Amino acid sequence: MPPYSAAAGPPIDLDHLRAVTLGDPALEREVLLLFLEQTAALMRRLASLPADAAALAHTMKGSARAIGAFGVADAATALEAALGDEAGARAAVRRLDAEAGRARRAATARLRR
Repeated sequence: MPPYSAAAGPPIDLDHLRAVTLGDPALEREVLLLFLEQTAALMRRLASLPADAAALAHTMKGSARAIGAFGVADAATALEAALGDEAGARAAVRRLDAEAGRARRAATARLRR
């Protein structure tokens, strides 16, 4: 877990990202592009709260942790916990969508530099 509150931290922990990509800019680009693709697909599917929502949220959590998007990972964890309550799950999907949007914007900005 990050040494800060994920909600107060940056959308992507760049120190973590550099560590997992071994400082390789090409690898960083590749994992950020994969994150962008995967989060878009997962959020489209999660919008309808399908039967496999827990597995999708778990996949999102792992993908987010891999690049240092700890706010997304925390929101995915909250969604996993809320799935027994439809209203709570819908609120958790909205939070996850907001956090994923923050991380996606940060990833896109990083790719443009």
